[in-house]
Amino acid sequence: MDPKTVSHPLAEITRWREELSSLPPALTEDEAIDRITALEELSAACAAAQARETLTFDMRRRNREAEEGMPTSRQGAGIGAEIGLARKVSRARGSALLGFARTLLVDLPCTYAALKSGVISEEKAQVVAREVEWLPRDKRRQVDERMAQRLGEVGTRQLGCEVRALAQQLDQAAAVEHLDKCTEERAVSVRPAPGNMAYLTALLPLPQAVTVYANLSKSAQSMIVTGASGGRNRGQLMADLLVERATGQESADAVPTELHLIMNSESLIDGDDASAWLPGFGPIPAGAARRFIAENDATVFLRRLYTRPSDGQLVAMDSRRREFAGLLRRMIVIRDGVCRTPWCDAPISHIDHALSTAAGGSTTWSNASALCAACNYAKERRGWKHEAAPEKLVVTTPTGHRYEVRTGPLITQMSTGAARSPGQNEPAEDNGPPESNGPPGSVDPQTHGPPPSAVEELFRTRLLDYLAAA
Repeated sequence: MDPKTVSHPLAEITRWREELSSLPPALTEDEAIDRITALEELSAACAAAQARETLTFDMRRRNREAEEGMPTSRQGAGIGAEIGLARKVSRARGSALLGFARTLLVDLPCTYAALKSGVISEEKAQVVAREVEWLPRDKRRQVDERMAQRLGEVGTRQLGCEVRALAQQLDQAAAVEHLDKCTEERAVSVRPAPGNMAYLTALLPLPQAVTVYANLSKSAQSMIVTGASGGRNRGQLMADLLVERATGQESADAVPTELHLIMNSESLIDGDDASAWLPGFGPIPAGAARRFIAENDATVFLRRLYTRPSDGQLVAMDSRRREFAGLLRRMIVIRDGVCRTPWCDAPISHIDHALSTAAGGSTTWSNASALCAACNYAKERRGWKHEAAPEKLVVTTPTGHRYEVRTGPLITQMSTGAARSPGQNEPAEDNGPPESNGPPGSVDPQTHGPPPSAVEELFRTRLLDYLAAA
């Protein structure tokens, strides 16, 4: 930030941060524990200050827009996205933090005081705010006052239960209405998990969720008793049954839905160790990816991707498949993986122009960004600006703050820091997608390590069949 624009309080905050980061370690165990406690209380005070500044920003922006004659329904649009960028989190998280700040400072003065003084953590304050958000404002204050002495005495989970029980007691009608609204918000989501796994989450009404779980559990137990488990334990059987029943497959291992699994040619054919990449989710070990392709009962299609040798950026895609409608769109999805806005990481919903067509923007690779719906709508609001190139995206907010995110090279994503011999795969000049040096299936397996396994041999057969039919 430009030193000329830094206010005295901001300069002080920066100085405190620098002094704290250079603080030498404690000399005794007692001092270490005391410091941990003091830092936890300081963290809570910082969270309270952030909430206060978040609400201040919201109020000042709305007041200015009201003075400018903007309709009330449009005032404050995009504030959550700006908060998210300022805190280096997603737009959704920024909007949630804005809502938390409003509830905390307007409706929960006792909870805010406890957070500001370090009595409770930000997590506890968020639990209280979440459990009373459906109550009328006067009832929120009643809950806040009656729970004031319990805030620092109980754990986070118990605090949530006590606040929820008190809230339901104060307004039974609103509690029932809240439960009905929650039922309308039922949904299914997926997010990555360690070990190349993923969490498939279904938000369901409690009776339905319990019924689904009980049915899977009963079926799994029946397979164990009858000897049809195939060596799988109860949890594995329940997971496989869920996949089979949700997709209609005979086997959980067959994946007919189209997936973009990216591998370099060395990992695909020659047994190299560079990881494959599943856009939007992350890396998969090369061996596991080869096994997935070779042993999958569903149809497997291959398509070449071309990257620029100088920096690994994706530049072209082979259209050899049963259809190639939306090929540019697929390239952009593969390049960006998730919403391109800094720190968002939400699933991609829109492929749109960084510079709109109305402003002269072209429908090209360099002017495209993959965004979630909310971030795409936000960039169309007054004061927002996206400047895109295949290598990076720069976002400018209405306050003039700039946030830049660089696109990770496709190959680097799969093999970060992988060494490359001088001159390897580097043509004299970059003239677009590289030409093949020979038939793709002509690699001599005897010159590339140990004899292939049965899985690798099956994959090689599939690859050669594909190339022959192409």
